[in-house]
Amino acid sequence: MLVVAIVLVVIVVSRLAGPRGVPVPLALLVVGAVLSAVPGVPEIRLSPEVVLLGLLPPLLYAAALSSSLVDIRTYRSKILSLSVGLVLFTALGVALVAWALLPGVSFALALALGAIVAPPDAVAATAVARRIGLPRKITTILEGESLLNDATALVTLRTALAAAGLAAHGTGEVSRVTLGSVALDLLVAALGGVAIGVVAYLVVGWLRRRLTEVPADTALSFIAPFVAYAPAEAVGASGVLAVVTAGLLLAYRAPVLQSAPSRLAERINWSSVTFVLENAVFLLIGLQVWSLVSDTRDGELGTGRTLAVAAAVLVTVLVLRPLWLVAQSAVQVLRGRADRRAMLGWSLVSGWAGMRGVVTLAAALTLPEDAPMRPELVLIALVVTVGTLLLQGTTLPALARALDVRGPDPREDALQEATVLGATTGAGLRHLEADPEADAAVVEVIRGQASDRVNRAWERLGTLGPGDRESPAEARARLRAEMIRAEREELLRIRSAGTVDHAVLTSVLGQLDAEETALAWSATRTAGVRESELLRPPDRVAGACAHLADDAAPTPPAEADGCPECRAEGLTWVHLRSCTTCGHVGCCDSSVGKHATRHFHTSQHPVMRSIEPGEAWRWCFVDEVLG
Repeated sequence: MLVVAIVLVVIVVSRLAGPRGVPVPLALLVVGAVLSAVPGVPEIRLSPEVVLLGLLPPLLYAAALSSSLVDIRTYRSKILSLSVGLVLFTALGVALVAWALLPGVSFALALALGAIVAPPDAVAATAVARRIGLPRKITTILEGESLLNDATALVTLRTALAAAGLAAHGTGEVSRVTLGSVALDLLVAALGGVAIGVVAYLVVGWLRRRLTEVPADTALSFIAPFVAYAPAEAVGASGVLAVVTAGLLLAYRAPVLQSAPSRLAERINWSSVTFVLENAVFLLIGLQVWSLVSDTRDGELGTGRTLAVAAAVLVTVLVLRPLWLVAQSAVQVLRGRADRRAMLGWSLVSGWAGMRGVVTLAAALTLPEDAPMRPELVLIALVVTVGTLLLQGTTLPALARALDVRGPDPREDALQEATVLGATTGAGLRHLEADPEADAAVVEVIRGQASDRVNRAWERLGTLGPGDRESPAEARARLRAEMIRAEREELLRIRSAGTVDHAVLTSVLGQLDAEETALAWSATRTAGVRESELLRPPDRVAGACAHLADDAAPTPPAEADGCPECRAEGLTWVHLRSCTTCGHVGCCDSSVGKHATRHFHTSQHPVMRSIEPGEAWRWCFVDEVLG
């Protein structure tokens, strides 16, 4: 009943808070705190074993599955600087502050507190980054940092707690907890964690190649994080790094190791698991708020002084991260490797995107029950988490706008997607045409379907004129969606009649659901492109060719009122293109006439450009390159 109640509260609160712009973690903390004061609500105390073994591995694995190994490798120097250097810098800074303000707390235990509050949360930071449209580089670095900094923080926490345990037996912990000892432990844990993570990836990958059933493959993914985590922790390596390594490699190799249905099922199932676990942690922490406050009230510090120390630690955390990033950017500017204005904006925005989250709360709960001032330390970690989510999470969008730090125009992504889709479709068609046994009529049908698929990507771009005019692809999608609804109604009528086997009806319904899902996804993508700022032309979107390089001074368009050939033939057009050699204006391939392409075949002029408002891209017909 308790588990059911927790999940129901998570669902209801997230449904009410999310659409209203209220951070769901904060809402769950508040609801948990209120419920903890209600008589009859059971007191819940999460044990360190539940947190370390039950919560952290699946959460880290899910984050790794959604990250890019290629991008992390590209930005590895910045990610390592933040995930190792900044975490240790923050942990030591917080340790000095806590050591000075908390009487009776050893330096080792203060360092443990620093390790707890040092790592930003991947989910909190990247969710805000994606919502406000930060540059993809910042989002990628934040993701990579948040995956790897947990390993640094937890190894530092483990080392500090071990030193605190030695101190209880009369050993001088201050001399034992040094930067060198932490660095050595981190190196051993990192190498061991990566090695065991690779082994776990090989084992799970070997099994996946031999699994053909989607449920079995999904079940295997549920135990994958524990296959990596448990052996690593058993030998003293970093279980966190083992899970992250295995997750990144399995995600990178998923197109080879898994079937498409398995990848889709894994993505859906893990999104549900992550949703429940992440939000449940905040609710469970909220349910412990009053017991923490009660324990601190009876402690030697008192609740008021504990909150004052928590505020000091929060300020320390808020200051140290931007300080590190600004100093790092200043070094790059002095070396002439970066533009000062751009690096200042990047460092300030990235420095303010340091929201703490579930890992900080989970790590705080791993403090031993007999640790001195444990309630005070957990409450401090809770204040830091809430403070960063509230202060940084709510003000980061305004800071990004003030510094003009923003991500790529959605239409730039659409251009990239159209180019990639065109290249992959072309490769598929060439493979099909090279097959001597392929039926010509079948090939022609497939060629038409492939052309429609590529044209749908291009039709997201440009303007469609006044009113509610829609592109051909949008019209087909709308009509097909209406058709699917009518088909489903008829299917339900047949089901009610009871004349057809249930398995057959379920199969047909599944096909309709899959097609409708694809249509809805495409409509969402198109709407996002349509709502983007039309006067922000994309940057260089692809590699240039000789024809594009020679086309430095394009001829102005000869027409300003549309496609002249379409007017002559009584046709309509979707988007307009102009030949850079002679200025001839023609319509795109989504239009009925395809006059831009026909002009190339007639004139052999290699380059055309878009003359849609806000677009600044060109296309080489010869090399099939966008630039």
